[in-house]
Amino acid sequence: MSAPARRGRRLEDETELAEVVRGMRTVAVVGMKAEDQLDEAAYSIPAMLRALGFGVVPVNPTIASSCGLAAYPDLASVPVAFDLVDVFRRVDAIPGVVDQVLALPAERRPRVVWLQSGIRHDAATERLLDAGIVVVSNRCLGVYSGRYARR
Repeated sequence: MSAPARRGRRLEDETELAEVVRGMRTVAVVGMKAEDQLDEAAYSIPAMLRALGFGVVPVNPTIASSCGLAAYPDLASVPVAFDLVDVFRRVDAIPGVVDQVLALPAERRPRVVWLQSGIRHDAATERLLDAGIVVVSNRCLGVYSGRYARR
């Protein structure tokens, strides 16, 4: 019998948030917008991440590409490894995003799910924590990346 998964954590401490940013390599951005929406945070923040040297994978079934990168309809379709999922979706869509994360094989699951500013869903967060995934809620990854990314 295998050991139970270690429970994830909610991160709110500034030091832990800095460690997440410094440790991330590739970010799957759920709800990323296309270039025709330059003023939207769901475009400008991933573009900034890319400019800072992070890998960015657009995940949005309504676009073909963004930032010159192919977009994928869902997390299961992403062909590359990603260690963080950044979510730009309404609160009522969060359980579906969590379903996608938890449907991934354990070896493909991200270490961290980051819910952007204004997004918090306690029941969905509990499911991620039970699966051993770290969760950040109601915080802007762009702010923390600008502050803590290794330059």
